[in-house]
Amino acid sequence: MVGAVELINGWVSRGVVWPVMAAPFVGSFCGVLIGRWPLGQSVVLGRSACLSCGATLGAAELVPVLSYAALRGRCRSCKAPIAVFHLWVELAAAGIAVSAAAAGAEGAQLWSSCVLGWTLLTLGWIDAISMRLPDKLTLPLILCGLAEAWLLEPDTLTSRAFAAAIGYTGFSAIRVFHARLRGRQGLGLGDAKLLAAAGAWVGLSALGSVVLIAAVAGLLWALRRLRPDPAERIPFGPFLSAATWVVWLHG
Repeated sequence: MVGAVELINGWVSRGVVWPVMAAPFVGSFCGVLIGRWPLGQSVVLGRSACLSCGATLGAAELVPVLSYAALRGRCRSCKAPIAVFHLWVELAAAGIAVSAAAAGAEGAQLWSSCVLGWTLLTLGWIDAISMRLPDKLTLPLILCGLAEAWLLEPDTLTSRAFAAAIGYTGFSAIRVFHARLRGRQGLGLGDAKLLAAAGAWVGLSALGSVVLIAAVAGLLWALRRLRPDPAERIPFGPFLSAATWVVWLHG
């Protein structure tokens, strides 16, 4: 009990509590983005509703994690199952905040780390289900990374800007080379923009680590079957997102 109190007091003194408390609510919004953007639906207009019966969800049904548990994962009106991915996104968003705090981030840096992590979570998930990386998320993430450097770590701004340019240019060149060599696209421009965003956050010296971790993870995923299908399209965004987050936290 004493240890738990000391932990909470430490979190309060480091400004950790608010990002952790906000995380599930941000995760709920991320779930809306993931569910609607691939379908071309507005994330601003239209209230949340049951996909089965169309019943509009009340405020009590929109409380992250707790409402899902209280309803036992079913719509209150028609009792149809609620997509469990909403719960996983909310928990993942909370995990991002906790992992950033555990890595030593606090104050403004903790909030910026959470913004990075939550955006990467959304981008990776959208790419996994739709093979798309929306410019409306990747491009602002580049600007946010450079802004974070300018405000909190001005000595790294030049390196980060150069890394963003190298990331985009390098992946764009690989994309063109692969298309000419194989006659089909191997990388999308979204991947190039996401690597540019990674560079804007982690800097030039760590950019190679992002590419290496993502490439190894993607290769292992491709080899998960005894007989990999060479024609299988594998979204690279989830691996780039995870690699960027790991490198951002641990260098």
